[in-house]
Amino acid sequence: MSANDTFDYVIIGGGSAGCVLANRLSKEPQNAVCLLEAGGKDNWIWFHIPVGYLFAIGNPRADWMFKTESEPGLNNRVLNYPRGKVLGGCSAINAMIYMRGQREDYDNWRQMGLEGWGWDDVRPVFRRQLDHYLGESDHHGIGGEWRVDQPRVKWELLDAFIDAAVEAGIPRTQDFNTGSNEGISYFHVNQKNGRRWSAARGFLRPALSRPNLKVETHAHATRILFEGRRAIGVEVLQNGSLRRVLARKEVILSAGAVASPKILQLSGIGDGALLQQHGIELLQHLPGVGQNLQDHLQLRPIYRVEGVRTLNEDYRSWRKKGLMALEYALFRRGPLTMAPSQLGAFTRSSPNYATPNLQFHIQPLSLDKFGEEPHPFPAFTASVCNLRPTSRGSINIKSSDPMEAPSIRPNYLSTPDDQKVAVDSIRLVRRIVSMPALQKYHPQEYKPGANLTSDDDLLNAARDIGTTIFHPAGTAKMGIETDPMAVTDARLRVRGVEGLRVVDASVMPTITSGNTNSPTMMIAEKGAAVILEDEASRAGPLLRSA
Repeated sequence: MSANDTFDYVIIGGGSAGCVLANRLSKEPQNAVCLLEAGGKDNWIWFHIPVGYLFAIGNPRADWMFKTESEPGLNNRVLNYPRGKVLGGCSAINAMIYMRGQREDYDNWRQMGLEGWGWDDVRPVFRRQLDHYLGESDHHGIGGEWRVDQPRVKWELLDAFIDAAVEAGIPRTQDFNTGSNEGISYFHVNQKNGRRWSAARGFLRPALSRPNLKVETHAHATRILFEGRRAIGVEVLQNGSLRRVLARKEVILSAGAVASPKILQLSGIGDGALLQQHGIELLQHLPGVGQNLQDHLQLRPIYRVEGVRTLNEDYRSWRKKGLMALEYALFRRGPLTMAPSQLGAFTRSSPNYATPNLQFHIQPLSLDKFGEEPHPFPAFTASVCNLRPTSRGSINIKSSDPMEAPSIRPNYLSTPDDQKVAVDSIRLVRRIVSMPALQKYHPQEYKPGANLTSDDDLLNAARDIGTTIFHPAGTAKMGIETDPMAVTDARLRVRGVEGLRVVDASVMPTITSGNTNSPTMMIAEKGAAVILEDEASRAGPLLRSA
């Protein structure tokens, strides 16, 4: 890349959203597109073997290794905050779970005044992206770039957990992605033939042969460049040198819910007092930049079991690891195809909720935290998260140094509502585990501990075991003109400036009720469409005048 390359569109961030944008914008041959990724290429084996998340999360080759500040709501613990450091972004290291959320998530966005974001608007967008193993239907498509497959491994223990959940009143379901996700089932996964199907593999790789698309890795965007109030390009640090990558039409910020607000703030867009504190000249006062952070806090109760296979003991046996590797090599099946969570459930923590407000991720393994080895005893984890937290956090720069990680303050369990849901969640896990279907395995509560029974005890336990489930969103929220905290409008344009959009999970006004990767890619699909529509509307008068 030369010192002042010029393109029509410059995309900052080659993650889940950036890969979709690069594909869609470069599909028009007249558009010169540059995709800037601060991480590297996805040329490591563990980006492609599904169980590789065990080795990628917490590894500086694959993970930006962010950490939160000390969290008061989690007994002042500091959490690791994984984010993908590679083309494909978090889709290269995540749980591979295909999930849209609930109809009501998107209808609520529309009711906030965000036209074009209701369930009936977004469902066709989800469907259009898909190549779904279930075939074509009202909800799923075939022939798209985003492959969805069924799991390729089964566990006796998880089948028993399904039966126990049904005994506890949670219905079986066959598909979480019809607008209602209530029920229990095995997750559908973003895999093909037993390999991870990332955004880079599905969307970017088919576009790499296009002469109008240029992809740059290890290219750190330090700030967005402006001419007056119009974005004209990006300053990039690559291989120790600063360069300018210019945009004739638009700069598109798709660096994710952590990095996008950071880059906006470094570029003079954000809360004026914060920018003044760090000596950054204010271009546009938008106090919502970096605020409204939402994440799904997962509580991870762990149960020791007897007389049934779990991954814990398989992982510690060289013979079984060898058999797992052979099964994968020959058939692309078995534990090496596992997502972190194979079994899911959506239900309510109390009858007061109109739609499920809890999601379970059930795993035939246990560990203290991702990146560490499984426990040396057979066990399962019944992770449960609050889908619609009322706590709100923030992501803000700590200095004007673009290479310094931002301050991440999720502010978990800071509201009475979230605290009550946490306590009720642990009690619900215990009720499911107490059902007859699981008793033949003699489950014993390892964490948080069966001796903890009062509300105060269980809330403190939630503070001890709660951790991120890697779903940050909302830090550059969409909103109507009268919303003082809105950063973007319904067409994802940054307020108060021209030629700049944010297109990633940052723009969610409220977090979706489930895993956020595929909703982010839907946002990118819609973002690309409105970018091309707006360009066509600008070009129309010019063509008519000519």
